Amino acid sequence: MLKPRIIVCLDVDHGRVVKGTNFKGLRDVGDPVELARRYEGEGADEIVFLDISASAEGRSTLLDTVRKTAEVLFIPLTVGGGVRTVEDMASLLRAGADKICVNSSAVRDPSLISKGAERFGSQCVVGSVDASRERDSWRAYIHGGRTPTELDGVEWPVEMARRGAGEILLTSMDRDGVRTGYDLALTRTVADRVPVPVIASGGAGTPEHVREALSEGGASAALLAGILHDGLTTVGAIKKSLAEAGVGVR
Repeated sequence: MLKPRIIVCLDVDHGRVVKGTNFKGLRDVGDPVELARRYEGEGADEIVFLDISASAEGRSTLLDTVRKTAEVLFIPLTVGGGVRTVEDMASLLRAGADKICVNSSAVRDPSLISKGAERFGSQCVVGSVDASRERDSWRAYIHGGRTPTELDGVEWPVEMARRGAGEILLTSMDRDGVRTGYDLALTRTVADRVPVPVIASGGAGTPEHVREALSEGGASAALLAGILHDGLTTVGAIKKSLAEAGVGVR
């Protein structure tokens, strides 16, 4: 049984790391290269770099920024945003990414997942799902949470895994930046349905929230952003708290 991972997310907008609430009200929190280096030093197991405006603006991911970020890291780097083709995936891998995250383009063309998995291996393809609750279910969104789809927020990650995604990055849009805890119902429902690791995202406010996502939510990893960017805690402090609660950490 692999120990759970603590992953730090860098939401990048025009070359700068930003953070908001419910995918809105973005504010600048720093340089991606500097922050990636800092979080690795604090003990992060992985870094996720998401170019959050690339898809909505119809452009490719900022390769130069990805390259500079990858150059300072010794831990895995996952990159997403503006990935439309298998060649886009190849370009990001050549720039130093270890995994590629797909969301909007995979909704438009689900074969992107299977083609990427076939060429690079499932371990390279991360299916990203931004979901918002609607009554008793969840709806998947694209374009950085701007555009609703007709896809169910649980059935779509199941389909992504079936097509070859090696893990699912599952973000609760309702909890994003709110710091009241992950959406455990969403996380557990998806984790119980897919045969691949689920990364819980959206809502972390305390180390206890992280423990809940890993223990009660069934996640294999927890994604963190705002509470780290704002200096409310550190990766090291969260890992220490998890270890004291009996959760194995790396």
